[in-house]
This record gives sequence, structure tokens and C-alpha cells, in this order.
Amino acid sequence: MVTDAEVPPSFRLAYVPGVTPAKWVRIWNERLPDVPLTLAQVPAAEVSGMLRRAEAEAGFLRLPTDRTGLSVIPLYTETTVVVVPKDHVVAAVDEVSTEDLAEEVVLHPLDDTLDWERPPGLPAHERPATTADAVELVAAGVGLLVVPQSLARLHHRRDLTYRPLTDAPESRVGLSWPEEETTDLMEQFIGIVRGRTVNSSRGRPTPPQPKPKPKPKPKPKRPAPGKNARHGSGGHADSGRGRRGKPRRRS
Repeated sequence: MVTDAEVPPSFRLAYVPGVTPAKWVRIWNERLPDVPLTLAQVPAAEVSGMLRRAEAEAGFLRLPTDRTGLSVIPLYTETTVVVVPKDHVVAAVDEVSTEDLAEEVVLHPLDDTLDWERPPGLPAHERPATTADAVELVAAGVGLLVVPQSLARLHHRRDLTYRPLTDAPESRVGLSWPEEETTDLMEQFIGIVRGRTVNSSRGRPTPPQPKPKPKPKPKPKRPAPGKNARHGSGGHADSGRGRRGKPRRRS
């Protein structure tokens, strides 16, 4: 019978569409090769509940979100863009404002991640179920779509393009986990996401380094034998050396 203590550790990471965790996963595999990390892409509205049900150790989600029972570290903010057909007038400019979209039909999918007080443009007859469905409608000429830039890239099509929307709400991405479950593995993952080195990551304190031994003082150099004689005026530097002539015969 295998007990909980004998179950090998693992780490399950949830993430919303548009987030690309590949870099962090690669570093995890380098630092903790014995702890498998598994990925689960889930809709943005489901990540918080998944974490509260302990179905994942951590998750990348979009903010704002209900933080009840969760710890959250905001990571970065995305540019908001409007997705349009390539032959649309918006494609001819560098950026637009919500006022520029006042006479355009702007699709507002049910899984929209932006915190609108009032969505821009004219409403469509029906709200698409997903962002992917809305992108298809943009390609069909039904309307335009406002999304975080990563989602525009995720759903890229050759017949569509996008431009920054200057005065729209921005989407923030954060790292979240159950607030009562800040385990050693969670600390390791936080360190990876925040760019800490192996030695500086929490949970792996740098071991105390031995103090360097003091270097011995150099001994004063003694003058080489005959050094003064060679540099003196007596010319006896070679007095101790043998002559190169032939040895004398003994009688």
C-alpha cells in the first residue's frame, strides 16, 4: 500500500489562453528534473475555481479576478488591440481610440477578459460564445473584436490584423495559488517566474561559504650569492667558476 508520503511529488500548472509558460517550464525541468510539471490550459473564467478545488498547484490567470482564498502576484500588463480585416480602414493607421469605433459593430464574446464599464462601438445581435468564435465572425465581416494582444496572436489569421486601442481597459496577467498551500515547490516556481537564480530561490538557501584563508606574507628575498660581486668594481664575479683551459698534467 502506497502512503501519501511515498507518492512522488509533482506540480500541476493551469494557464489561460494567450499565456505561454514554455520558458518557465524549461527552467523548472532544468532545476527540478525529478519533479514532473504538467500543464492544463483552461478558460479564463475557470482557473480560480480550479485552484480553490486543489486541482492544480498554481495557475496563470487574468486580472481582475475574485481573490477569495487565493494568493496572487501580478506579473505583467498586456496591450489591448482591436482585431480587424486587413482591408478595413483601421488597418491603415498605427493606433485607434474607442471613439474611432463608435460607428462600428464590436463583438463582445461571453468569455471576454476585459473589465469594461461599457464596451465600445455598436453591439452585435448576439454575443459569440468564445473569443475563437468572435474571430471567425470578424473574418466574415460581421464586426470587430477588442482583445488582449496575446489573444490576437493566438487566433492569428492571414486575412486579419490588429491595432492598439489606446483608451481601452488593459488585461493584467498574474500567478495565483491557494493561499494556504505555499509549499516548497510553490516557492520554487515563484522564484523561477520572478527570475531568481538557483542560489537565490526561496526554499534553497545559499549554503554558508567558507571564509577564504589569509594569504601567507611573502618572505623577503635574499640576495643571490655573488650578486654584489658581479655588480661591484672588483671584477671577482667569476672567481668561483672553473677555467675553460686544459687541465694541467701532474708531474
